[in-house]
Amino acid sequence: MRMDKYGRELDLILLLADNGSYTAQEIADRLGITRRNLYNYFDYLRDCGFILVKTGTRYHLDHSSPFFRRLHENIALSEDEAAYICRRLSASEQRDYTAQRVRQKLARAFNISVIANPEVQRRVDQCMARLKEAIAARRMVVLRKYSSPHSHSVSDRIVEPYMMMNDGRDVRCYEISSHINKTFKLSRMESVDILDVPWTFEPMHKDLYTDMFMFSGEQRYPVTLRLGQLSHNLMIEEYPQSEKCITANDDGSWTFHTDVASFLGIGRFVLGLYDDIEIIGCPQFIDYIREKIRSMGENGHV
Repeated sequence: MRMDKYGRELDLILLLADNGSYTAQEIADRLGITRRNLYNYFDYLRDCGFILVKTGTRYHLDHSSPFFRRLHENIALSEDEAAYICRRLSASEQRDYTAQRVRQKLARAFNISVIANPEVQRRVDQCMARLKEAIAARRMVVLRKYSSPHSHSVSDRIVEPYMMMNDGRDVRCYEISSHINKTFKLSRMESVDILDVPWTFEPMHKDLYTDMFMFSGEQRYPVTLRLGQLSHNLMIEEYPQSEKCITANDDGSWTFHTDVASFLGIGRFVLGLYDDIEIIGCPQFIDYIREKIRSMGENGHV
C-alpha cells in the first residue's frame, strides 16, 4: 500500500516530463493502473495547469507548463542574474581566487563572453562611457564595426543614442539609415565615435516598455482577463507584481488587467490554463490565441 498521497501523480509527471513520449498503454503499464484511470489522471494534470501534448498516440508534458516555469524560476539563475553576479565578482580583488573561479564558471555556463574576457569588458566600459556622454550632450554617434547576427554583417551604424538598458549592456538608439528605434549590444561594437551633430529625430525616440512577463516593445496592448481560482492563484504565485492588476468580482472570479508588449508571455499563461480563463478585452489577443489553438491542432498538439 502506497503511503504517499500523490505518489502516482508524481510518478506520472516524472514519466511524462522526460525526453521520451509514451503511449497511453505504456504509461498505464508502468504505473500499474488501467487506461481508464490514466485518463482520469490526465484530467487531473490539466486541471492543475499542466499542458499535456499528444502527438499521434504518444503523450508528454510541455515544459512551458506553469509548474515547470515556476520550478525553474525558483531554483535557477536567469542570464541577467548570472551576468549581474559576474560583474560583482569582477570587482573583487584578483587575489580572491574563489571569486574569480566562480565568475569564470558562470561565464562559461551562461556564455557571458563579455565577463569571461577582461579585454572585452574594458572595451565595453569605454563604449558605455562614450554613449553616456553622447546621451547627455544629445549628440549622434557612430557605432564602429557593429556585428549583427541578424544581418550577418559588420558595419558602422550612425545612430542617436537616448537610453542605456540592462545595467549598461545595451543601448536604445534611433538608427538614421533605417529610421527605426533599435537596441544595440555594447559587446558587439568595437568603439563609439561622438559626432558634432545634434539629435535631429528626437520626436521619434520611443521608450521601451517591459511588461510583467518580461517582454519588451515600444507598443502596448491592454489585455483584460477573467480568472478562475486556479489561474488567479497561479498568477499571484508566478508573477507577484500582478496583484495590483487584479480585482475581485462578486461571482467569485477575478478581473486581471494589464498592458503587455508581446502576446508571447501572457499567451503562454492563458494557453496553459485555458479552461480557467476568459479573455474579455483586446481583440488582437483573442485573434492570437485562436490562431495558436488552430496551429496546435494542425500540428497534432491537441
